[in-house]
Amino acid sequence: MNVLAVGCHPDDIEISCCGTLAKCVKRGDKVTVCHVANGNMGHEIIKPEELREIRAGEAKRAGALAGIEVVTLDIGDLLPNGASVEQRDKVAELIIRTQPDFIITHSPTDYMPDHREVSKLVFDASFVASVPQYGPSGKAAVTPIYYMDNLAGMRFEPTEYVDVSDEIELKIEMLECHQSQLKWMRDHDRIDFAEFVRTCSRFRGIQCGVQYAEAFCQELVWPKVTTRRLLP
Repeated sequence: MNVLAVGCHPDDIEISCCGTLAKCVKRGDKVTVCHVANGNMGHEIIKPEELREIRAGEAKRAGALAGIEVVTLDIGDLLPNGASVEQRDKVAELIIRTQPDFIITHSPTDYMPDHREVSKLVFDASFVASVPQYGPSGKAAVTPIYYMDNLAGMRFEPTEYVDVSDEIELKIEMLECHQSQLKWMRDHDRIDFAEFVRTCSRFRGIQCGVQYAEAFCQELVWPKVTTRRLLP
């Protein structure tokens, strides 16, 4: 299968669903991760243009650990806009290029405005990509969407879980590639974000009877629902 995960910033995917994506690679899937935003505002000291380059490299290194292709739409932080036709069409072009059997993205109930805007962009683009006469680059099938967990599980009711017990160390290793974020949080905010993510994965594991898990909520709208199990 082809799998597309669309996050807002570099590290969003590692936080919420990279264990699942690693598991997809293990079963033979082609996995593509796209960051809509470039993360250029994610530091109090490093300037945006320098940080943009740093975070792009961190994302590539993280993806390489699991055999995942990483791409970016390179939109500045705070600029993702669910009402932008230009941004929506960029996501639609990505969907047409990757031809995913399913898409993972942010939940509409996420805490961060940028994340919610990306969620809308993906939902709308997945429809646009299925309209053959709209653009010159072809079409994609109507694609099932799964929303990945919110930070700390707040305002998120899972409908599906993926056992990532065998992938948890790889998940943390991928997250640790994002040193511009994790080191800053440890040094200045006194937050060990890797421990935070591991704890959340353990909590989701308790809910479904395994050591570690990642949680998802399927977008239950016609005709995106299928009887097939798509998540690994």
